[in-house]
Amino acid sequence: MSRPGEALAATLEEPGFYAGDPFPHYARLRAEAPVAWNAQLGYWAISRHADVMTVSRDPETFCSGRGILTFEIGVEYPSPPTMMHTDPPEHTRYRKLVSSAFAPSRMRALQPRVRARADELVAKIPAGEPYDVVEHLAVPFPLWIIAELLGIPESDWHDFYLWSEAAIPGARPEWTAEYRQRLMADMHGYLLATTRARRADPRDDLISLLANVEVDGEQLTDDELVMFLNQLLVAGNETTRHAVSGGIVALAQAPHQWQRLVADGSLVVTAAEEVLRWTTPVISFMRTATRDTELSGQPIAAGEPVLMLYASANRDEGVFGESADRFDVARDPNPHVAFGFGHHFCLGAALARLEIRAVLDSLLSRFRAIEAAGPVERSASFVIAGVTRAPVEFS
Repeated sequence: MSRPGEALAATLEEPGFYAGDPFPHYARLRAEAPVAWNAQLGYWAISRHADVMTVSRDPETFCSGRGILTFEIGVEYPSPPTMMHTDPPEHTRYRKLVSSAFAPSRMRALQPRVRARADELVAKIPAGEPYDVVEHLAVPFPLWIIAELLGIPESDWHDFYLWSEAAIPGARPEWTAEYRQRLMADMHGYLLATTRARRADPRDDLISLLANVEVDGEQLTDDELVMFLNQLLVAGNETTRHAVSGGIVALAQAPHQWQRLVADGSLVVTAAEEVLRWTTPVISFMRTATRDTELSGQPIAAGEPVLMLYASANRDEGVFGESADRFDVARDPNPHVAFGFGHHFCLGAALARLEIRAVLDSLLSRFRAIEAAGPVERSASFVIAGVTRAPVEFS
């Protein structure tokens, strides 16, 4: 017996779906089957903002510990691969231990340095000719910032890039599983060695802070610290990279929105939020029902996975109005879920906002116009909404 929305939800697993334009299909899901069953992998796809918020707010009913990505359905880990795979009270303990690393005062202190690094890259952009903002700007920028924060050599940034790409399912389909596994092992070894060195000889960097922080007499173990650093290195650079590149693409394709920023630089704050909504770098995360429940009137049985389509929720007409499918640098309010919501709200949200604003400010200080200069290529990953090539012309 079929379940609601099976044909629509099946499309989410088609090869190349995310490398194209998935948004018309998300709109169909929201309108026709907001809670749709994917029979191929066995999960419910939820596409409306309200349902995503309901799941995000209720970790007792919808847990993370049974996997957050669809290929993890039925997989049991001996220990959580990331903090995102934990639930309260374990998740609460982790957040207490690492929250000091992302305190507002620490983020404010970073602002001049982040802007300086953005200026350094923007100064190299040639005016009046095609320029790939992915390769030359969006890739190195967040990696430089992460390297500085962690206190690891910036000269290793290309290794960080490869490790990060290896960690994202579908990001590099041309890579073999063996090559990806070797890269992941290299990253784990590097982070573990650095962690142990900082415990013995602390410095003024994020690894030292996390390696030695103590809350209620507890510290992170070496394995827990590596788990968190892995998450920080990968999520903290991949998501910001694609927000920056995707945001610049959006501005190049809607040059009148760029002109609004040129006319009023104070709009950079709302523009950064719109970049996050529009790009939604994390496409979706999964939760699993711990008990029988329902969403939008659809019964969900205990043990059934639920996939929160953040990318669809951020274009929900019921929340963002008739302009939901338009890029608007002045959008306010903007209750997007690009950082998730609830217990798992992204720890690095303040840093991501700081980086996006720094790039926009830096570009505005140098250029008056922006336009597309070639076809945009996108990643086929079903986890991260990535732009892999984006020729743009600045003047």
